[in-house]
Amino acid sequence: MKKILILLPFLGVFAISNGQNKTRYVDPFLGTGGHGHVYPGATVPFGMVQLSPDNGDEGWDWCSGYHYSSKTIAGFSHTHLNGTGIGDWCDISVLPLTDSIGANRSVIKHAFNHKNESAKPGYYSVKLDNGIVCELSASERTGIQQYSFPSNQAWIRYDMGFKLNWDQPTDAFIKIINDSTIGGYRYSTGWAKNQRVYFTSVFSAKIKSYRFIDAQEINKTAHGKLVKLLLEFEPLQKKIIVKTGISNVSIEKSGLALNEISGQTFNSITAKAENKWEKELNKIEINTSNKAFATKFYTALYRTALAPVIYSDIDGTYQNQQGQVQKMEGGKPRYTIFSLWDTFRALNPLFTITQPKLVPDLINSMLQFYKENGLLPVWDISTWEANTMTGYHSIPVIADAILKNMPGFNVDTAYEAMLKSAFQKQRGTGDYIKYGYLPQDKHGWSVTITLEYAYDDWCIAQVAKKLGKTKDYALFMERAKYYQNLFDASTGFMRAKDSQGKFIEPFDPLLSEHGFEGQYIEGTAWQHSFFVPHDVEGLSALYGGKKVLANKLDSLFNAPSILHGENASADVSGLIGQYAHGNEPSHHIIYMYSALGYPDKAAKWIKAVADSFYKTGPDGLIGNDDCGQMSAWYIFSSLGLYPMNPASGEYVFGFPLVKNASINLAGNKKLTINVIQKGDNKNAYIRSVLWNGKKLDQHYIEHHKLMNGGSLTYMIE
Repeated sequence: MKKILILLPFLGVFAISNGQNKTRYVDPFLGTGGHGHVYPGATVPFGMVQLSPDNGDEGWDWCSGYHYSSKTIAGFSHTHLNGTGIGDWCDISVLPLTDSIGANRSVIKHAFNHKNESAKPGYYSVKLDNGIVCELSASERTGIQQYSFPSNQAWIRYDMGFKLNWDQPTDAFIKIINDSTIGGYRYSTGWAKNQRVYFTSVFSAKIKSYRFIDAQEINKTAHGKLVKLLLEFEPLQKKIIVKTGISNVSIEKSGLALNEISGQTFNSITAKAENKWEKELNKIEINTSNKAFATKFYTALYRTALAPVIYSDIDGTYQNQQGQVQKMEGGKPRYTIFSLWDTFRALNPLFTITQPKLVPDLINSMLQFYKENGLLPVWDISTWEANTMTGYHSIPVIADAILKNMPGFNVDTAYEAMLKSAFQKQRGTGDYIKYGYLPQDKHGWSVTITLEYAYDDWCIAQVAKKLGKTKDYALFMERAKYYQNLFDASTGFMRAKDSQGKFIEPFDPLLSEHGFEGQYIEGTAWQHSFFVPHDVEGLSALYGGKKVLANKLDSLFNAPSILHGENASADVSGLIGQYAHGNEPSHHIIYMYSALGYPDKAAKWIKAVADSFYKTGPDGLIGNDDCGQMSAWYIFSSLGLYPMNPASGEYVFGFPLVKNASINLAGNKKLTINVIQKGDNKNAYIRSVLWNGKKLDQHYIEHHKLMNGGSLTYMIE
């Protein structure tokens, strides 16, 4: 047969090559619709400032201040949370105006059209319907706004009373420092109590006039929890640049933050922000001919570097929730926003690969939290313990770092802190220890807490073993088996018991109770019963063998995709049967198939989840991104592996979405990933894995091997 070469130059064939600009494939609007709860604004990796638009609307889907369904902007504030389920922050709100009409209103909403809106890493822009073009960028501790006005009338309003959802201002202050500088603070209470954000703003134009709103002026200052400041600028130019530094210590320290961008233009600041993101994104390079996949991958990688965020000032100081001004030892930065119930599963393990220099700083921040509060953080926001969600999941994060021999923190202090969490006098811990499970008549969410405590205790046991603490090892390995005490062989589920040892009746595996008295947090028995990542062998034995457990997993995916109950959790989304990818308890489950010896089933469901629940566009995320955990799942899964047991140092094989990739590791080492696939079978799965050309006889690969660099090859049929 004659071979015919067909050239198709007009089709615009797409390909990414190594070294090519990656920021062009990041879409900050991906997930801003639906329940993604992400913000589209400007920030740098792990930056203190997240300068982003707020719609002025409230509700669960406005937890980040912005939702794609809204058509108004009420201001651009300097702090935002990425993908959480609680509304907070949105501090220091700024809004440009074309005139002063209606400036006294409590909330001003400008209309806009999404076709006049754009964003890329480190930059956001929108043209409001009134003609003002608003451009945003950021450094670590400063926000930069460039406003282009349609006429020579230029007004800007600062609103310290702006709030979102749970957040409420408690005190605020603004002062005119000179003819081009203002400063102030906003104190608030919400998810975190005693929040303090100080700011200094410097303008490129002189202030012509000013007026305080909702507060009385005293010598160019005003004080009051709803205080606003309306500024009119000299009509010398239509473009005004606003540089704002923030701090949690003082106005003076917020002014020092401006040293980060001293002498820089808006364009140079934007270019530096983009370069920082380019450096982050180049840590993982993929070759693909699929632009949609490239967008999903690099947007996910971008979102893995949004939190935790820097909390300490440029000089290293910070103010904690007790009102104490502190400084980390050795000049280390302090971080906040630890959404640990979510991120311990994949994001924190990913950091040990992509952020090895950051990990010690994060752990030192947790240990500093321990020194200040007596326990490791559960959910640290602005150094406040929100105590949100279950488990004590600082422990797997710290244990993972210890077991991977990561340097830069005091292991003895870390172990001491772990023990304090394991024997704390709250959150049901005492009854969990007393009964060998947490009775439902003693504490809500009893099943979830029991399973998660058992896992965290396994993590402590591994550290104890490494440190030679044999008695502790034996104790915590025994506690790691407490999950067995809630297994009901007759139903095949982990079920709640009372303090008399009796299962709670009636039992409905489809029941979801969102309140504090539920048996499972944010989910059903289906989603939580498989959380035994540390002992798949032991769980299999309870079921009667690996095949029986695999059959139970099959039933999970084939169960009705419905929830029972009058107060079912909105977090349970992304359902395939009762597998719920929109919430974290399901994230490890598919990889249990690989551990059980069924890689074909793992491949089937990884492809289904990736295709169904990770899309481009505003509705691209099926659930809250949860500070990067949803994104981290996609990054790991795209590369063909996943930390099913997050503190084991083992990455279980799944099914690669890439054709080839390379990870640029510390020390100029490189991990290459190659996929060799025979045919185009939609039921294809990994038949074997080669490490540096030699076949592996296990379903996982160890962290230390990957970090030494090498070649990982998936053989797929």
